Amino acid sequence: MRDTLAFILAGGVGSRLNILVKKRAKPAVPFGGIYRIIDFALSNAMNSGLFQVAVLTQYKPLSLMRHIGTGQAWDFIGRSRCVKILPPRTGEKDSDWYRGTADAVRQNLDFILERPSNQVLILSGDHVYHMDYRALVKAHRESGAKVTVAMMPVPWEETSQFGIGIVDSTGRVVDWEEKPERARSNLASLGIYVFDTDYLVEALTSTKEEDFGYNILPRAMRDGELYAYTFTGYWRDVGTVKAYWDANMDMVRPESGLDPEGWGITTNWEEEGRVGDWPPSHIANHAEVKRSVIGPGCVVKGQVSNSILSPGVVVEEGASIDSSVIMHKCHICPGARLKRVVSDKGVRFGRGALVGEGDPGVKNVDYPKHLSSGLTLMGKGAVVPDGVEIGTNCIVFPGTGPREWQRQGDRLRDGETLRSLE
Repeated sequence: MRDTLAFILAGGVGSRLNILVKKRAKPAVPFGGIYRIIDFALSNAMNSGLFQVAVLTQYKPLSLMRHIGTGQAWDFIGRSRCVKILPPRTGEKDSDWYRGTADAVRQNLDFILERPSNQVLILSGDHVYHMDYRALVKAHRESGAKVTVAMMPVPWEETSQFGIGIVDSTGRVVDWEEKPERARSNLASLGIYVFDTDYLVEALTSTKEEDFGYNILPRAMRDGELYAYTFTGYWRDVGTVKAYWDANMDMVRPESGLDPEGWGITTNWEEEGRVGDWPPSHIANHAEVKRSVIGPGCVVKGQVSNSILSPGVVVEEGASIDSSVIMHKCHICPGARLKRVVSDKGVRFGRGALVGEGDPGVKNVDYPKHLSSGLTLMGKGAVVPDGVEIGTNCIVFPGTGPREWQRQGDRLRDGETLRSLE
């Protein structure tokens, strides 16, 4: 794999994750207790024997850049190994920013031209999956393709969310539909591509087209140079709140196939000086924990079931958490009950607060496309006063506290949103 370069596209807004990406890029969103989403692409690259990786950032990149650091956590450091963070070549105009996936790579062609390579691997930084890229590159070479796209069958009702390929008996893609309303195939692109270096450079320099899925792949298909690599392992796009919650819940479903530890997924434990910051988790004698992931530094005195707790979460006596994703340093006070909650970092749930119970059929009024599956979304650093009731499909914005609740009262009904006054 020394002759293969990798680009990880990590600059998307990820707006469907709503307040989880208000202050961070989507690939930097915490996942599964101790990880961030980008850890999967970086670890797959490390475990596949890649030597040089470029991470293309754009939207709110600070937390992502801090997390990647020098790349040492994934062994991308030394004379021949590196991970380079490549922001847009910005000027004074928005047009200087990345305008699409292909444009992002085009703006960084010097990374390719300065390094000898036969193939360029294009990856997405916001998917949860395990793949050995060596098998993908080997299949690409053996087929004689100029471009190979990793694909897998998806449910027919989800085909409108993907690029869809129609493939002949040799594996050649003979037709391509980008997010079709009525697909003729359910073989979907995973946003993972292998290009012959010369073909990629020519394709990007001979046109100003901006997107791989809409522009570059259909061109390769018309040239007869696009082949499919069928993937059969675990892969999830976590681009919506529901999909993000589902993937986290896979952590506690042994049959799901999601196994970050077994896959060798690595994270940056040295970020912000965290080495040794967390003591072992403490589960009190009278506590009850079922089918859950409990991060280091957690203190559990209440009940936790089917949930993911990131480091430093405190669950006081008499409190309960069910089917929820709770990020770092949240505090659940005595008697508080949480059900199907996705909570960002540092949220305090007051005594006796009831969060996430209600009618899941009532969509969020302000964001009906983001929250309609019976989840409740809590923003970073929010404070929920004692005794407050928050329904389902609700959104509580980051930083909300006593001032906002004085105006709101002691209840947030199903589908309502509480915004910060600042």
